[in-house]
Amino acid sequence: MPDILKKTQEFVFNLFKEKLPSTFLYHNYTHTECVCNGVDEIIENTNLNEEDRLALKLAALLHDTGYIKTIEGHENESVKIATGFLKEHGVDNKTIDSVNLCILATKLDSKPNTTLEKIIKDADTSHFGKDNFNDASEFLRKELEILDIKNYSPKEWLDENIKLLSEQHQFYSDYALKNWQPQKEKNLSKLINKKGKLTLKSKTEDLKTQFKNENPERGIQTFFRVALKNHIKLSDIADTKANILLSVNAIIISLVLSNLISKLDNPSNHYLIIPTVIFTISSVISMVLSIIATRPNITRGEFTIEDVEQKRVNLTFFGNFHKMELKEYQWAISELIKDKDYLYDSMTKDLYFLGKVLDRKYRILRVTYNIFMTGMIISVIAFAVAFKITKGG
Repeated sequence: MPDILKKTQEFVFNLFKEKLPSTFLYHNYTHTECVCNGVDEIIENTNLNEEDRLALKLAALLHDTGYIKTIEGHENESVKIATGFLKEHGVDNKTIDSVNLCILATKLDSKPNTTLEKIIKDADTSHFGKDNFNDASEFLRKELEILDIKNYSPKEWLDENIKLLSEQHQFYSDYALKNWQPQKEKNLSKLINKKGKLTLKSKTEDLKTQFKNENPERGIQTFFRVALKNHIKLSDIADTKANILLSVNAIIISLVLSNLISKLDNPSNHYLIIPTVIFTISSVISMVLSIIATRPNITRGEFTIEDVEQKRVNLTFFGNFHKMELKEYQWAISELIKDKDYLYDSMTKDLYFLGKVLDRKYRILRVTYNIFMTGMIISVIAFAVAFKITKGG
């Protein structure tokens, strides 16, 4: 490596390290190295003299140094920095002029004229024809966002990249056209496919949203599903409470029959008769009411063709069809599902009558618990009074 290239490389590295803000995620020393590698790749496969090779390599190192001062028009600042540095190190004017022309050729809207300009132009955008295109592109998008230049959404950036690769950018050197253009076309193809998938996904989501807005069926189905589930759960709770009362009172009556009744024949235990009777009666009443609360109602289990045609029968409740033949029930169900209003009406009736059953169960259970509680309290008081009177007598 010529001494001037080594000095220039150290100069650019230290310049970026000390003066370039960390917000430059793309236009930094890493990008400079990529451009240098691109230049090396092209000139190794191009017939150039040593002076041209040196000018290209110097331009690749210095072309983005102007970013330490400005973003807009940084190429002109890079020319000033390059001129000052190269003159300071004794580089001849012809080389400096070649370097500066190459730097100016990296402007986005410039059209290269000479071979050197074409090479530096292609090297500056070499990532368009490389596998790391997506990574480099994302760094540039993030840089623009952080620097508050422009905030692109992923979809907008995708459109910008497609437009850039298909309409605005082109490779100029023979080497780039032969070796980088095929990968560029693959990158463009991937972007177009990605856009197609995003467009399809967006349309699908729009259709789903439109379907939800225009078709309230799902909301109605959810309502009936949740309401029926809650009704059934409350019915199970009521049955569990009734079973608990039945079990407790059955145990109480068993203890009374085995321990107290046999002792009442003894005249000395006559004072236990009244408390025992109260205790037993309250338990029996509680058991009877618990049974009534859980006892199923008997229904006729039949319907007629007129009932179905006039929508009088609720086919969602088994008590209305359990005596019918399978064919008759299948016919009735087929009629039901043909008519959405009839279907919803049947489900509404099912909810309503389930609610009526729940109301009856819980009212009886409330009375049962009150009788059980009151019977226990009165029985205990009666036993206490009876013991007291007996001891006092």
